[in-house]
Amino acid sequence: MLDESLLDSPDALTEADRRALLRGAAEAGARVRTAARHAAEAGVHDLKPDGRPRAILIAGPGAAATCVADLLGTLAGASSPVTRLAPTGVAPAAGALRWELPGWAGSVDLLLITTPDGSEPGLSLLAEQAYRRGCTVVAVAPGRSPLTEAVDGAHGLFVPMATAPYEHDEPLAASAPGVLWALLTPLLAILDRTGLLSAPPEALEKVADRLDQVAERCGPAVATYSNPAKTLASELADSLPVVWTEGTSAGPAGRRFAAALAELAGRPALISELPEALAEHNALLAGPLAASADPDDFFRDRVDEAPALHARVVLLRDRPIGGLTAAPTARDLALSHDTPISELEPEEGGELETLAELIAMTDFAAVYLALASGA
Repeated sequence: MLDESLLDSPDALTEADRRALLRGAAEAGARVRTAARHAAEAGVHDLKPDGRPRAILIAGPGAAATCVADLLGTLAGASSPVTRLAPTGVAPAAGALRWELPGWAGSVDLLLITTPDGSEPGLSLLAEQAYRRGCTVVAVAPGRSPLTEAVDGAHGLFVPMATAPYEHDEPLAASAPGVLWALLTPLLAILDRTGLLSAPPEALEKVADRLDQVAERCGPAVATYSNPAKTLASELADSLPVVWTEGTSAGPAGRRFAAALAELAGRPALISELPEALAEHNALLAGPLAASADPDDFFRDRVDEAPALHARVVLLRDRPIGGLTAAPTARDLALSHDTPISELEPEEGGELETLAELIAMTDFAAVYLALASGA
């Protein structure tokens, strides 16, 4: 059950936030600036690549590396394929995970290693393997971690991860808002230097400014009725989120939202892109998860029973209404099945800015849902 009274109590939210998730979301803009400074100090802006790499390989544990690979692949487009190297092992523990380069990887490829830990022996071995193959290695991880020495030995580039003092006490959640921006920002700067995408320092500053704006709108001191993130968290209480995305950048933002709901709030979510989502989820919305579906006796006593789980569509769009869009059809389909719908759409801006806004707003919503439900 969601404690809605907690959402409008900043002190209670702070007390419940034992993992500093809300603080990480609020400081996302500052994290981008710090990470950009770390990248500059590491010499990223002085790099003079010979040309674009044939392929980008990304390795790292958990949802953070998955989201980074998803975002970079979307932003880079068809200019160079981005592939995430999935780990193998017997458990999701630092010492048990292993990564392998594909057989075709060589001197014309770029390996990016991202981890909020840095103690994984498998990543150190991967850096050594990449050096033997001639791959260029770049890593973003906490400074003075075992991975630092491995990357130095591979003659690669190491960028210290931008961390906060309060994050040093316990392991970081891979979907924590601060973790994503600390890992992603230096890699955006690196791929800007290679010409795979456009993320110059001024663009990253605009991203930080947009994240600050979202923090002002969605912060804990802003009441639920005027706070889009708290409103979405309340709407998702006792609901199964069915996340529909429209637009290139909205796809990774939606997948990031689903991962954050699972890891931070312990909530399942379904994710699909429009227009395919209309066919994929039509039967789902017409079934027992529809808001109108309640086969039980209307007059039964529900006081001591948990409310039934019903679907709620969350529509994420990265472009303004107008032109070729499936949004009206999506609204009609949801409402025809008595399924409520929530919509988030960023303000106008560059691709990085609008993507950052969607991620930040859904991060806040996932954190509020986690705190108010006691996750």
